[in-house]
Amino acid sequence: MSEAAATPVLDAFIVGAGPVGLATGCALRAAGLTVQAADAGSAERALEDSRVIALSAGSRAILGTLQAWPAADATPIGTIHISQRGHFGRTELRAADFGLDALGHVARAGSLVRALRSRADALDLDVRYGLPVTGADEDGDAIKVHTADGPVRARVLLWCEGRVADDEALARSHDYGQHAVIALATPAAPHGHVAYERFTPDGPVALLPCGRDYAVVYTCDAADAEALRDETDARFMQRLSDAVGGRVRFAALGPRSAWPLALRMRADIVRGRQVWLGNAAQTLHPVAGQGLNLALRDVGQLAECLLPALARHDLGLDDALARYARLRRTDRAATGGFTDFLARVFTLGAGDPLLGPLAGHARGAALALLDAFPPARQFVGRRMMFGARGW
Repeated sequence: MSEAAATPVLDAFIVGAGPVGLATGCALRAAGLTVQAADAGSAERALEDSRVIALSAGSRAILGTLQAWPAADATPIGTIHISQRGHFGRTELRAADFGLDALGHVARAGSLVRALRSRADALDLDVRYGLPVTGADEDGDAIKVHTADGPVRARVLLWCEGRVADDEALARSHDYGQHAVIALATPAAPHGHVAYERFTPDGPVALLPCGRDYAVVYTCDAADAEALRDETDARFMQRLSDAVGGRVRFAALGPRSAWPLALRMRADIVRGRQVWLGNAAQTLHPVAGQGLNLALRDVGQLAECLLPALARHDLGLDDALARYARLRRTDRAATGGFTDFLARVFTLGAGDPLLGPLAGHARGAALALLDAFPPARQFVGRRMMFGARGW
C-alpha cells in the first residue's frame, strides 16, 4: 500500500493557532469536518499575549456565532471621537446612531485566545503546539503538509500564522517609517466608554477603553520610537494628554513597547488548494483598528464558501475556493486602501509651512462635513464595523 493511500486525508489543515487559526478551526469543526491545527509556538505563549485588540460589532457577531466571545474581558466602545491636532473639525460616531449597544469592544489578545481555545476543546478540535510546518506540496487531490512530526495530508491547507513572507507574492507594500508605541494608561477620571482617534503630524494616536484603563496606540516617527518608549512615565502621560488636546488626563502608565508599521497585501490569497488568512494575507496600519476585524471577516466568508464543498467530499472545492477569493477582493482592497489613505492623508504636508496648513484646513473641513451629514457617518461607521458588505 502506498504512503498516500495509507495516510488519512483531513478536510483541512491549519497552520497557526492564534485567534485567526483557532476561529477558522472552530468554524470548520463545528460543521463536523476533520481539522487539525499546528502552531510552532508553545501553548502558553498566546495565552500570555497582553496586547489589546479592538473588535468591531461585526467581529462580535462572528465570534458570537462561533460561541467564542470573550465576554468577561470585553470593554464596550460607546462613542468614537475623531479629530486632528492643531486644526478645526471633528466628528463623533455613537453606537445609538447605528441602533447598537456598542460600536465595538476592546479585549486582550490572550483573553480572545482563551475563549477560542475553550470552544475548540468543546468541539474536540485537534490543536498541536510546538509543531512547526516546514512546507507543503500537491499530492494528487490533496495537499501534503510537512511537519516536524511527519507528513499530513489534507484537502485544503490554511495558512493563518506569521506575515506575508514572500515579496514576490505582494500586491502592495509600504513602509510607513513609523512605529506604534503601545501601553495601558489609567485615566484620572472614568473614560465613559469613549474612544479617541486623534490625528497628529507624526501619525494617529488612539485611546481605546479597556477595563478601567485606556489602551494606547501612539504613532511616531521610527527614529523617535526608542526615546518615547523609554522616557519617564510622567513625561509620556503629559505627551498623551497634549496629543488629544487635554481631553484626557492620566494617573498611571503601564509598560511600553514599540512596533514598526507597514502595509503588506498579498496578491493571491488562494493558490490551488492553499489559502492565506489574517497576517499571512495582509498586514495593515493600525489606524481605525481594522487588522483582526478584516481577518475575522475572511474567516466567516471562508467558512460560508468551504463548508458545502468539503461536506460533499471535494465536489466543487476548487470552485468554492475561487469564489472565496473573488468575494474577498473588494473588502480586502477597500479596507487596506482605507487604512493606507488615513495613515498618509493625515500626515500630508507635515513640516511644510505652505502645504501643511492648507492640508490641515482641508482635512478639518472634511471632518466637519462628516459630522454634519449623518448618511456619510453611517457609511463610514458601517464600513468600519462590517467591512465592504456593511452598507
